[in-house]
Amino acid sequence: EKMIHFKDYRFYDSKQAVTPVQLQGLYRFTSWGKGRSLDQIARMLDQTNLCFSVYHEGTLVAFCRMLTDFVFRASLWDIMVHPDHQGKGLGSALMEYALEHPAVKGIPLIITYTSELGGFLSQHGFIHEDGALMLLRCPIEYS
Repeated sequence: EKMIHFKDYRFYDSKQAVTPVQLQGLYRFTSWGKGRSLDQIARMLDQTNLCFSVYHEGTLVAFCRMLTDFVFRASLWDIMVHPDHQGKGLGSALMEYALEHPAVKGIPLIITYTSELGGFLSQHGFIHEDGALMLLRCPIEYS
């Protein structure tokens, strides 16, 4: 288990570090995740390859997760920083922690879809690419 320190924050790379209840608490600050049930979150965690979480004084304040084959491709999802902890560089520290993680470092393509974080992610090397295709079976705020 890899752990780093950023000011008064603790970073974890294990999905055992988060619970559905804690995650639901963070999702409620997003437009797209506030309707996720505890059961859905529990099943999602169970099937997710990598979870990266950040705690401050025992409270979950930031999170993201990856789905990957650990060789060629990874996708990055659910990038969240609690509103009270935004603007301190914590999101950037989380991205660095996730993208430089030993399990991820060698993967040539990491893809993500977000309407809100384009500017932020471009600071971390992400580029907007037109050729991306999505199969969207229901509006994104319900998925």
